Amino acid sequence: MTDKSNLAEENLALVHACCKRFRGKGIEYDDLYSAGCVGLVKAVNNFNPDYGSRLSTYAVPVILGEIKRLFRDGGTVKVSRSLKELNLKINEAAKTFRAENGREPTVSELSRSLGESEEKISDALNAAKIPLSLSAPRDDEESTLDIPADDITEKLTERLALRKAILELPPRDRKIIELRYYKRATQQKTAEALGMTQVQISRREKKILTSIREKLTV
Repeated sequence: MTDKSNLAEENLALVHACCKRFRGKGIEYDDLYSAGCVGLVKAVNNFNPDYGSRLSTYAVPVILGEIKRLFRDGGTVKVSRSLKELNLKINEAAKTFRAENGREPTVSELSRSLGESEEKISDALNAAKIPLSLSAPRDDEESTLDIPADDITEKLTERLALRKAILELPPRDRKIIELRYYKRATQQKTAEALGMTQVQISRREKKILTSIREKLTV
């Protein structure tokens, strides 16, 4: 396998991260992923590390561009048949729920009623709300509507870089960050979980954060 092929495989997480932003916009995830992979391959083929930037910084805009192209090429957002069918079921289930309970159902209640995941329920509900056309003029203006997604390139690359820096930490250090910043545990609780003292956790945490900052500023 070539170096470029390896580089593409190692960065597939970039594609998933970009695709998730467009989930529920009316195009199946597999199609989003395929378009994103095309963008990743283009980015890998054209990337030059001598420019001093990370691949993620260069690749994310290219991946997003291919996904947006998928929407634009069709002219209209085509909601998949499965989402249409699920949306019809949701409408019927919601009508029954309102009649029995006198209020609107939550996503979790619809999920339990229909035996579908909350993610699928959300996708169907979101797909029903998107604009029918991405190129329809607004009133008398000549401008066109764009894809319903904001520019997240900078935030996305920062988040991916942070995730990569955390994954590269030694197991115990990674556990400290997980407990402190993802599970919101206190330093004392973290110390008890890892068989350390609160003072040791405090000192180690400062060193870990310094190390992460240094990696993110390289």
